Amino acid sequence: MHLEASLQAWGTSAFRDTLKAEIARLGPAELPLQQGLAGSSYATDTPPQAVILSTVDAGDRLLVKAGLFYTGIIAGCSCADDPTPVDEQTEYCEVLLEIDKINAKTQVTLLQE
Repeated sequence: MHLEASLQAWGTSAFRDTLKAEIARLGPAELPLQQGLAGSSYATDTPPQAVILSTVDAGDRLLVKAGLFYTGIIAGCSCADDPTPVDEQTEYCEVLLEIDKINAKTQVTLLQE
């Protein structure tokens, strides 16, 4: 994953909003949403909402700690008589984004706190 717009916005007042918008375009394939589930069993494709908790300029990369609000469901067996409701539940996890300052390549790590 590359967060190019966020890298370009680094050092400006638009950085946080740009990063939040780029994160909202990502999904469970790019973010560790499935691994961060606490109350449900399957992360949905609903765009996550990010809260930027901290940012650090670490020389060759930017380190961003973010909280992600997203939704999950408890997946049932899909049987006709399955009593499991398909209600979305709000989930939350924290991640560390490491954005390379040369090419915007970004690594994401789920934080276990």
